[in-house]
Amino acid sequence: MSGGLLPFFVYGTLRPGQPNHALCLAGRTARVEAARLPGAVLHDGPGYPYAVRGAGGGEVVGELVHAAPGAYPELLAVLDRLEEYHGPGHELNLYERLRCDVLRARDGARVPAWVYVAAARAVPGPRIPGGDWLGRAGDGTAVTGRR
Repeated sequence: MSGGLLPFFVYGTLRPGQPNHALCLAGRTARVEAARLPGAVLHDGPGYPYAVRGAGGGEVVGELVHAAPGAYPELLAVLDRLEEYHGPGHELNLYERLRCDVLRARDGARVPAWVYVAAARAVPGPRIPGGDWLGRAGDGTAVTGRR
């Protein structure tokens, strides 16, 4: 993988079976694979989760999403808009887009990926035990919201 063409690590409403997966990722991805983000915790939000890095250890469960050939610029723009990301450190950001190493589930390999984490203006709610948004939803059914 060269330059900034990294896969995206998703952990909430962008995960397969969730509402924003179909809205934002359908037709724009080549593959999705299970992964986890170490050194972060997951917090509930108003209908969507926030990952918080360096907040007491833990890990966040999610998937690595790889863009389909030729779809990367559009996918990046769609996700930045969904996540209210305006650029590094922008005061209006709801999420910051950071390059982080995630662990691929099938082999434990470290893979660099873009991860949207809570920005300064985000107001994370209670911590989600186990770092799994689908587990938080109870039966894994769709939860409304953004991520």
